[in-house]
Amino acid sequence: MYFAGIADRDAIENEMAWADRDVATTLYEMLSATVEKFPSHKAISYQIFSDPNSKAETLSWFALKNRSTQCANMFRVMGVGPKDVVAYILPNCTETVIALLGGAVAGIVAPINPLLEADQIASILREINARIVVTLKAFPKTDIAEKTAMAVSLAPKVKTVLEVDLLTHISGVKSLVIPLLRPRMRKAPGVLYKDFNSEVAKQPQNLLFEDAQEDRVACYFHTGGTTGMPKIAQHRYSGLIYNGWSGKQLLYTENDNILCPLPLFHVFACHPVLMGAIASGAHVIFPTPQGYRGDGVLDNFWRLVERWKVTFIFTVPTAIAAKMQRPINADISTIKTAFSGSAPLPQELFKRFEKATGVTLIEGYGMTEATCIVSVNPPQGVKKIGSVGVPFPYTDVKIFGITPDGPVEAAVDEVGEICVSNPGVFVDYTYTEDKKNINLFYKGKYLRTGDLGRYDNDGYLWITGRAKDLIIRGGHNIDPAVIEEALMRHQAVAFVGAIGQPDSHAGEVPCAYVELIENAAVTTDALIDFCKEHVHERAAHPKYLTIINELPKTAIGKIFKPALRKEAITRVYNEALETNGIDARVVSVDDDKQLGLVAQVAANGVGEPVIETVLGNYVRPWAIIK
Repeated sequence: MYFAGIADRDAIENEMAWADRDVATTLYEMLSATVEKFPSHKAISYQIFSDPNSKAETLSWFALKNRSTQCANMFRVMGVGPKDVVAYILPNCTETVIALLGGAVAGIVAPINPLLEADQIASILREINARIVVTLKAFPKTDIAEKTAMAVSLAPKVKTVLEVDLLTHISGVKSLVIPLLRPRMRKAPGVLYKDFNSEVAKQPQNLLFEDAQEDRVACYFHTGGTTGMPKIAQHRYSGLIYNGWSGKQLLYTENDNILCPLPLFHVFACHPVLMGAIASGAHVIFPTPQGYRGDGVLDNFWRLVERWKVTFIFTVPTAIAAKMQRPINADISTIKTAFSGSAPLPQELFKRFEKATGVTLIEGYGMTEATCIVSVNPPQGVKKIGSVGVPFPYTDVKIFGITPDGPVEAAVDEVGEICVSNPGVFVDYTYTEDKKNINLFYKGKYLRTGDLGRYDNDGYLWITGRAKDLIIRGGHNIDPAVIEEALMRHQAVAFVGAIGQPDSHAGEVPCAYVELIENAAVTTDALIDFCKEHVHERAAHPKYLTIINELPKTAIGKIFKPALRKEAITRVYNEALETNGIDARVVSVDDDKQLGLVAQVAANGVGEPVIETVLGNYVRPWAIIK
């Protein structure tokens, strides 16, 4: 396990082709191989509360395989074949891991974000033709059970719901009190409800069906979904195996303890973390059902590191920023590496973290459609702040620019679209919906990521932004990262989200939303002046900047820019209407599959032609509420 740069990567590739590697064909085969080597080693641990002294459940690799086998048998008994879908709508817990592995062995498993609304969950369930849903039993302070029941009632192919009761993870007085506080709920009509753990326990610990040695689709992961209908990415065993092999080859050993407060409905936690652990024998710790969002997790983070003697941390930029607002109050000397992904890491935040902790921070890059992993800053080599390192072995990343003659590979330091080919890319079948695969590939094999980036002279990959996130001011392209990086240098700033807001003259202009460090104080004017000082491109200076209590974030910690865009459209359009003495108002901004974000306007007695005189000056569409 040594990866110091491009030479090491090339040496690994030159040993043999990926097809000649002695790797497992199926997930169950990979899991079984690790159990043979390390049966008594810790595999996964879970604690429902963040207190480092609280109760925790730990499974050995032997125990994890047995329960996953029982789960797979249960699904097969319930009629799940290799092409049938089991969905889970769960927070992090031991049972989530069991459902993931058992579902992928028996059929196709589909993790679903429990933070979605019921109608969005229902849309996903219908899209994937789910037959069985694993979810929470009604529990205090969460509406997952209720939302799932509503969603299942709108997904007629779901016939069985298996409930996970978090009460099994609680002891002491709380275990007596929680049943009294358990909310009542209506179950979906015509659906059979059963207890997940009870049904699993009925099954034998040997696999009752053949683990067919073939590469097949094993997982469905939805992308996005916080607004609108998400796309469903298909992951084959080969992608899972590739993530596992890469983790074992380059990142983990059987002696590592990995702290993973990331959600198990996200590909980041499921593949680079869990599959890497399965292949290597490393131990993964999941703190609280909500991970980084859980009560007290950030406050107790360093003490959790000490409790579990953590060697490897998985994190995201927003979580790093939050950690930097808390004292390091524990022995963290066991940490070897902290891995940051999901979004570009501001340089200033990188410096703050390494200065405070003395821990090596490495950035990486991946995406759901590529079965996650793409590149990483070499753990044993040069780490370039702000870059996402070099592609993993057997991952071919090209930067393509668009010309009248089609895509052309970009030169060094030339920005273009990042396109990926690796064993995790399912060419022509990336999404379940065929039409979404049209024009998704260049040169017949390179998956178009939608991310903009470049290679430097040393072969390191740099993410410069999302193609869809570019702020286009009068035909001039502005990378929002330029604004965000500048504002993050301010000592009072914790998080920044820069977007383009509608403008009647330029199409859109830059604006910025800022969340401050706790107890910090600074004015918007001071931040604008600071930004102007550090952003040398005049066109990129924010036209509007506001400080808000908390920026909207996804479950994995990314700044959720669609919510910011909706706010900006509402604010700009309403200001324009009011300035012109027109009583009509934007009351919401909705997602449309063809048109994107559409402002919904209450006319309030004003005729459409009058509204058109104002809103017709803007690029973003609008519609009068009927």
